[in-house]
Amino acid sequence: MIKDRCEAMARSKWFLPGVSLGIGAVVLAVTWAGGDPSGGVYGLGVMAGFGLLLLLFGRRSETVRGLTTNRDERFAQIDLRATAFTGLVLVIAVIVAWLVEVGRGHSGQPYTWLGALGGLAYLVAVAFFRWRG
Repeated sequence: MIKDRCEAMARSKWFLPGVSLGIGAVVLAVTWAGGDPSGGVYGLGVMAGFGLLLLLFGRRSETVRGLTTNRDERFAQIDLRATAFTGLVLVIAVIVAWLVEVGRGHSGQPYTWLGALGGLAYLVAVAFFRWRG
């Protein structure tokens, strides 16, 4: 019964816009606490606008539906490939940023930790999926 209620809530047209608004509120609170309330208001506005776009076009767009609440095997594969591409871009960006920082005579932080965390996550995932499969 709880699982059915959670699935119904997640499929609601208000769920993702609500999540977007909630993330915007967190951005506002954190940036305000950090001394940049105007940046927080901007972040809230961006997230609220994104939520509004999801609300207005989410039901009409097969792409938005497929990547959010109504997933089939085709969209699962699209999501998997997009996630892999995003990971590759981020790994390259971290490596380049580390090289630039080291080249400037700095320690390379925080890129050293991000690269190490990414490499460790990759090794753990390979071992897990090898063991599982």
